[in-house]
Amino acid sequence: MVHSLPGPPARAYEALMDAAWPAVERHDTGEWVLRAADGVTQRANSVWPRDTAAEPPDALRGAVQWYRQRRLPLIFQMTDTPANSGLNAFLDEQGFTRQSETLIMALPAGAEPVPAAAAGKVDILDQPDEEWLDLWWSVDGRGGHAEQETARSILTGCRALYALVRDDDGGPAAVGRLAQVDGTGGIYCMATSPAHRRRGFASLVLQALLSEGTTLGLDRFWLLVTAANHAAQQLYGQAGFKESGRYLYRQQRPRRPLTGC
Repeated sequence: MVHSLPGPPARAYEALMDAAWPAVERHDTGEWVLRAADGVTQRANSVWPRDTAAEPPDALRGAVQWYRQRRLPLIFQMTDTPANSGLNAFLDEQGFTRQSETLIMALPAGAEPVPAAAAGKVDILDQPDEEWLDLWWSVDGRGGHAEQETARSILTGCRALYALVRDDDGGPAAVGRLAQVDGTGGIYCMATSPAHRRRGFASLVLQALLSEGTTLGLDRFWLLVTAANHAAQQLYGQAGFKESGRYLYRQQRPRRPLTGC
């Protein structure tokens, strides 16, 4: 049985998202959590405004300095909730951009995932091996070997499983990751090689991860997908996932491009 998360839809996921995609470096101010990972992915290089800052201008100056020391742009990951309305208005005044709107999708209470048709052999791994990592990075990665190793640190920063689906010839076709956080399962890193798309491999990865999570006793599943990725939204909708909230990134003028998703 799958249960919905308690509390405000988007706000309830903030701690789960933070734990499922852990930054290499983090600084907790008591109000905001500043996260950095050498610029690899927006998620791991953004501010999580966990609590309302008593003095937003002072908090912002501290965040600017922290990210400047790391030669990174200042980015906020902001869920679409009333709790963030004041900070959003303040960032509007400061000229921060709005970008990368993302849906939070979850299996609703009582829903059972829709089985996928068999499309190949599924390997379930405790760690991302080179084959898994190379396929994912070839689709979603930005940068070279150093950035890929930073990404590996993020991926393995919390307990997770990794699915790799092979085609009939044994070649890697698609991958995905199941982060295990507080009894929930977060679906990440869904990627299919260009030569294997539209052949059911992504559905098989998703179903395999959900099945493994259920076996482990996880009672809730959720995932993140950009608002512009309609094909992925359709895939997840067919599996029973429904939108449960949204977030976007508020960015100060970037000093150099970030890498990854």
